[in-house]
Amino acid sequence: MQFAICIHRELTLFAGPIFSREALTTPRRLRHFLIRTGYVAGLFVLMYTAGQATFGWQQVRSLGDVAHFGNLIFQIFSLLQMTLVLFFGMLFAAGNIAQEKDRGTLILLLMTDLRRREMVLGKLLASLLLPLVLVATSVPVFCVTLLLGGVAPDQVAWAVGLCLAATFASGAWGGLVAFWREKTFQTLAICVLGLVLFLGAVEAVVALAGASSMVGGVAGFLNPYRALLAVMNPFENYGGLNYSQVAARSVAALSLLAIGLIGVSIARLRVWNPNQASFAPPKTEKADATGATRVRHRTIWDNPVIWREMCTRAYGRRMVLIKLVYYAIAAVVGWSLWSSSGSGELLLGVVSPAGIGFVALGLLTLLLVNAQGVTSITTEKDTKTLELLLVTDITAKEFVFGKLGGVLFNTKELILIPLSLIGWQLAIGGVGIENSVYVLLSFLALIGFAAMLGLHAGFSFDNSRSSIANSLGTMFFLFIGIVIFMILLVEARSSFFLQFQSFLVFILVGSIGLYASLTHRNPSVALSLAASGLPFLTFYAITEFLLHGTLGVCFSILTAYGFTTIAMLIPAISEFDTALGRSTLDKG
Repeated sequence: MQFAICIHRELTLFAGPIFSREALTTPRRLRHFLIRTGYVAGLFVLMYTAGQATFGWQQVRSLGDVAHFGNLIFQIFSLLQMTLVLFFGMLFAAGNIAQEKDRGTLILLLMTDLRRREMVLGKLLASLLLPLVLVATSVPVFCVTLLLGGVAPDQVAWAVGLCLAATFASGAWGGLVAFWREKTFQTLAICVLGLVLFLGAVEAVVALAGASSMVGGVAGFLNPYRALLAVMNPFENYGGLNYSQVAARSVAALSLLAIGLIGVSIARLRVWNPNQASFAPPKTEKADATGATRVRHRTIWDNPVIWREMCTRAYGRRMVLIKLVYYAIAAVVGWSLWSSSGSGELLLGVVSPAGIGFVALGLLTLLLVNAQGVTSITTEKDTKTLELLLVTDITAKEFVFGKLGGVLFNTKELILIPLSLIGWQLAIGGVGIENSVYVLLSFLALIGFAAMLGLHAGFSFDNSRSSIANSLGTMFFLFIGIVIFMILLVEARSSFFLQFQSFLVFILVGSIGLYASLTHRNPSVALSLAASGLPFLTFYAITEFLLHGTLGVCFSILTAYGFTTIAMLIPAISEFDTALGRSTLDKG
């Protein structure tokens, strides 16, 4: 206890009052304890589901089988937690700072006598408090795998250490981008794309220089997944290093990377903030020969909301930078598919290399579309312009459909590139016309779901950080759940009825979580049906896909995600004030 108090005191002196306030107020909130308890409970539910999928209802007598199961659980927990801390560490840090900028409170902090170090480290540590606490609460769950066998104590220690180092590195990256950029969507998009591009660049350097070379070895230490895979496979040799040495070097490399990113943020804090554009003098209008001032008027469409989304710089001046980074990632994926010529190994025995490329770009697109959707609402709330829009004669349909149209327009290149990959595979004969149509319809249904989920979360939560975390978190957990489903289903290799029994608890927990997310403010029968049916239909789509089904997969995706999209859309356009938590009636 005294040790914990001393650590808290030292961090307070080093990070400043921002972190001190967060560390003192966070434990007083009920949500803090619910999240910790829910995370541990979710890990145990995953362990139970994996046990049912592996052993079923039979009695296990072999110690070797139990040890194999313990190793499997350790691998799943390690990969899951690493992915969670990378994503949410970056998201929380970026969202926390972006909210300060949108509300105009960051300038107030800059006017105080806080040092740059106290501001940067205070915001970073305050944002990472929840991810770090979740990593700490997972340690007893990881220790359970030691009782099953197949896992050594130092493997658990290095896995937790890698997660902590990755949390700081991703949080430092999110903080740097948030201090640098002004618009929330640009911050989130650059964070996600930058993380993907960084991991891809590291693997490219390792592939070109060779894993055994000095350059390739040093670059490999910057990829936490590479070091984590070494920890999960302790009996292999990695260029003359054992897994402990690889993990130690990776922790050191990630820590140095985090320190470097934090140093850049500290050095450039008052250069980037406040934005120099805020000090630019107002533009003067030109005068004609008679001396009269000429004012240039822009023609506004019948729906001014979608006109603003499409014809103005509502999301910043450098949107092209985000698209260029996405183009670079898509080019790398296309080049890898072209060089492999379809001869790569099938993922889980069913997904081709072209399918892997499409899934990677598709998931990235869905995250960015969702981020565009939720920030289109949270930005209006934080800048106090939503209330101004609501007192005009703009109807609910104009506002909602205008926002949806703006989301799809601003991300049109991101949507078309995965679709062009389908067309390329159709042209070279890699996929048939029927399957291409199924993939096209399913992908468009997911795009609509991602966009509407972002708007729905923006309407449902008053706090911008809660809206962004809930929206992107729902998408993220859907992707993680699908991957876990596929891994465990391939491991089980049993009938659909036995598989459904094994995954029933996992599906029910997913339904409860989705219900809490969708019905946060305004519960309805349609949203309840959507929350209960979507995980089950997703499970059916995965099993049907693994059994090489096509029409059933498409039909279940269209039914599940299409119905959920409509269930979120109808209240938004028919009960708009209720969706925003207002008591006034909507205009006709």
